[in-house]
Amino acid sequence: MADPAVEEFVAVMRRLRAECPWKREQTHRSLVRYLLEETYEAVDAIDAGEVSGDWSHLAEELGDLLLQVVFHAVVAEERGDFDLDDVARGITAKMVRRNPHVFGDVDAAGLDADAVNDLWQQVKAGEKADRPVDDGIPTALPALLYADKVLDRLERAGTPADPVDPTDASAALGERLLALVAEARQAGVDPEQALRDAVRERL
Repeated sequence: MADPAVEEFVAVMRRLRAECPWKREQTHRSLVRYLLEETYEAVDAIDAGEVSGDWSHLAEELGDLLLQVVFHAVVAEERGDFDLDDVARGITAKMVRRNPHVFGDVDAAGLDADAVNDLWQQVKAGEKADRPVDDGIPTALPALLYADKVLDRLERAGTPADPVDPTDASAALGERLLALVAEARQAGVDPEQALRDAVRERL
């Protein structure tokens, strides 16, 4: 049985969908901007929490993210597509399936974080065999994160990310940025976070 607080929140959202004109009009598409905004606000709360040590704002922002998850689930429930229980069951099954070192027969002895990540990727690749190398990578990701994920996928597929001869200044800059992302990967650095931190140092 779900936690009473979660059940209460779902009930609140169902009532709002029924009785609030604005919420009743929303669709998956119209809610996208709010999902993105709340995600970035949660990132800001994490950055602020690491500086201040006060994580109460993150709890608030995670609540706003939960609102988006439940909102989409209630919209889908009304359409007969899926509900919040389906969402929870799906992610639970995925976590169990992709962590065989915890829930399966893979010996976890001696596995470090990198080995566990490799294991996750192996299971994921098995689930999505014969799909394009970029399958599941959202093209709307921030550019550095998108580049990092694509390079990671190409590396795992054994496909070299050969440089492309630039045709203009913009393409040349893009190639240099991509090379920097590759350099960051070699150094074990998250390029998105590295750039974010560098910008914040100048504020």
